[in-house]
Amino acid sequence: MRYFSFIGDRTVKTGIAVFLTALVCQWIGWPPVFAVITAIVTVEPTVSDSIKKGLIRFPASAIGSAFAVLFISLFGNSALTYALAAVCTIVTCFRLKLHAGLLVATLTAVAMVEVIHTNLLVAFFIRLGTTTIGLAVSTLVNMFILPPKYRLHIFKRVTTIRMDTANLIEHTFQAILEGKQENIPVKENLSKMDHAVLQTEQLSRFQKDEAKFHPLLKSEQEQFEQLQHQLSSLRIIHYHLNNLTRNPITELSWTEREKNTIMKAVYGVTKRLQEDESYAVTVHQRQLKEITDLFWEDSEATIRSNPTSLTNFPPELIILYELVSIYHMVERFYSFDHVKIKRATPN
Repeated sequence: MRYFSFIGDRTVKTGIAVFLTALVCQWIGWPPVFAVITAIVTVEPTVSDSIKKGLIRFPASAIGSAFAVLFISLFGNSALTYALAAVCTIVTCFRLKLHAGLLVATLTAVAMVEVIHTNLLVAFFIRLGTTTIGLAVSTLVNMFILPPKYRLHIFKRVTTIRMDTANLIEHTFQAILEGKQENIPVKENLSKMDHAVLQTEQLSRFQKDEAKFHPLLKSEQEQFEQLQHQLSSLRIIHYHLNNLTRNPITELSWTEREKNTIMKAVYGVTKRLQEDESYAVTVHQRQLKEITDLFWEDSEATIRSNPTSLTNFPPELIILYELVSIYHMVERFYSFDHVKIKRATPN
């Protein structure tokens, strides 16, 4: 249980890192402000990111400190010193591709102008020392205090995307078969879900990086792999729905009986996507065979009626092809059958 969830674990860790950093600097007798600035920006979503970006921020801060010392020695505490220290730090960090350290380096450069008055070389090395303390303390806090656990967030997001995808499949096919495709904001909904998928994939990357320092148990790793597998299947389903929205369909030659057969198949696949317990391989494959047979029947009819012009597929074939593809993706969604995601919330 996270007692500080109402303000966020990362906020709590930032506060702890700032407190410990300031405490260490005061104990040594160094000014804590520069170390605190570094500590604030070093608490990243993962320990791996803290270390990677820390290795960039240290040389960037050294560059900022060096420019501050240089221009103070030339122009003293003047407006020109502030401007030159900031501009030169930004340009140098940008040229050296130290983008992650650009902000803290620039802040260090301009802040040093105000506090350095004597012994510039000693001040320079003290700044390097305080930067090192900020980086080290923040990384250790990120590693050992409230280590991030992204599996729960990924689990919740995949479940939400799965439910929304099922609803969108039903609404899309229903609108197409009823000739009301333009009345359903399918593209807007797909755009939102694609954004949700991207965010979930980012959380998956965070979890992979975090596992280098906090390895998952075997069962947890299997659950995480299945969530990634399911997320990939959902992304491909979105691709097939996008294909349907990009092909404006106005007239269909199907009878009402054929439309009902297709909608029955749509209701079946959406129910199985919404409810894990309703997925049965035999039922799924039987309905898949029905729409596959219908697809091949329509294909043969198209070839017989117009054998010389097959550059543009009729809308019936497009609809059936995408529906068959979605069926295969739902089957793939559940094909990770040697692992069962527990219905209980992941720890």
